Amino acid sequence: MLTSWIDIPKNSDFPIYNIPLGIAKNKGSKIFAATAIGDYVLNLSTLHNLGFFKDIPLPANIFDREYLNDFVALGKPIWHSVRNRIKELLQSSNAELRDNKHALTESLYKMSDVELLMPIKIGDYTDFYSSKEHATNVGSMFRDPKNALLPNWLHLPVAYHGRASSIIVSGQNFHRPKGQVTPPGSDVPTFSPSKSLDFELEMAFIIGKSTGLGQYIPTKEAENHIFGMTLFNDWSARDIQRWEYVPLGPFLAKNFASTTSPWIISLEALEPFRTKAPGQNPKVLPYLKHSRDDSAFDITLEVWLQPERGEAIKLCTSNYKYLYWTMEQQLAHHTVNGCNINVGDLMASGTISGPTPDSFGSLLELTWSGKNPIPLPNGEQRKFLEDGDTVILKGYCQNEKGRIGFGEARATVLPSL
Repeated sequence: MLTSWIDIPKNSDFPIYNIPLGIAKNKGSKIFAATAIGDYVLNLSTLHNLGFFKDIPLPANIFDREYLNDFVALGKPIWHSVRNRIKELLQSSNAELRDNKHALTESLYKMSDVELLMPIKIGDYTDFYSSKEHATNVGSMFRDPKNALLPNWLHLPVAYHGRASSIIVSGQNFHRPKGQVTPPGSDVPTFSPSKSLDFELEMAFIIGKSTGLGQYIPTKEAENHIFGMTLFNDWSARDIQRWEYVPLGPFLAKNFASTTSPWIISLEALEPFRTKAPGQNPKVLPYLKHSRDDSAFDITLEVWLQPERGEAIKLCTSNYKYLYWTMEQQLAHHTVNGCNINVGDLMASGTISGPTPDSFGSLLELTWSGKNPIPLPNGEQRKFLEDGDTVILKGYCQNEKGRIGFGEARATVLPSL
């Protein structure tokens, strides 16, 4: 059991075993790469300039960049070395940083005193549709419940290519989207702001190792290409999507905004929380076979709604382990046709719903397309999101070995422009 000389609150998302990476900006300061420890942020640029990473072959100013991409491109051995060195510096038994007043003053800030920025420059973004419960719920709502899943769903990880430019970091708000919608009972569209704006509880992984055109990543090698994971809210305008999605899928209903959390959690930190993935029937094709029994991760996920007036309410509790298709299967399928991937690409899971109504990962499911409104403590109710609503995604892993968390992915819905 490791302890730190920094006071870390009980059930903190960021104990010494986590060591996430992100990009921050101090008030009036330059941008810098950072890690989180308890309620504090550690400036990795300052530590590098002061020689704390002198035994690791890092380029000069590598932690001064606007994004983490250049650091990520250095490769897994460097990530590992930097992570271990940070953990070493933060241990109770290590006085190197703790007793260096100058270094401490220059590098350690309260998290409330910094602005957390987008950690990665995202080149390409793919959104999967990997929750069997979610796909079944949606299929039951809009098609025949006996044929809720389309014929291909149990054979491959369904996905579409999304828009990377509109992915925003937690804390950045967005305006309600507008588009074509069809009023109930009509086949003729009108143009208006979305009246059925929804959240989607997702997670995402960041690509850490590029491939060339024509190269395929087997499941057993997939994790060597993954830098880490974040929370992800893929906002959805259900009424716009309902009209536009045939035949090519979502467009304006999805590309207006997606929210990611600012901290990237390494697979190394998640290692103690591995678990068995759901069984798959029918048997998958050989290229999609899991490389190990514990290819899933036990990550508890929550969605909270904070209305403009009144107290917040927890809408659902789900878990990443519910996903039918795992990260390694998603990446293997994504590249099996020779599609190349690049450092910084983001792959989202799709909405993560569980087996019970309180674990459904969207308002579409929680209210069953608006038929069962959710009462709020302030006397209001919600079928879908209203202007002024703030949605907060949270995630954490916890077992007998400890607890680590992902922080938050939050944003507020602003009125349509």
